[in-house]
Amino acid sequence: MSDKRMMVLPAELVVRVDENRGDVSRAEFINLLLDSQLGNGELEQHQQFVTWESLDEFEGGMKELLRSFLEFFITYGLEIGKGSGKTDLEALSEKLKEVPDPAVSARRRRTATG
Repeated sequence: MSDKRMMVLPAELVVRVDENRGDVSRAEFINLLLDSQLGNGELEQHQQFVTWESLDEFEGGMKELLRSFLEFFITYGLEIGKGSGKTDLEALSEKLKEVPDPAVSARRRRTATG
């Protein structure tokens, strides 16, 4: 690639490239995209995709783990003489339920923009 040439692109495409390339140069970014799409690069061998279902399953597991930790620490607090933790657990569970679902908001953003 020592030979350099100019390529005329629509301004919108250049803006999209610049918005998504991070610290990579334009040429490197376009080369990476071509390699990943055409299967010429090493990325294909190591690339794994995450499905929405597995992401939702992971999120549910993390919430369950967090709930288990909360229950453990509240129960442990009861054992060492603190006051009733049942209301604390209920309040924390309510706060956990109020946390917006990032998967749903990400899908809404993706469908709204895509």
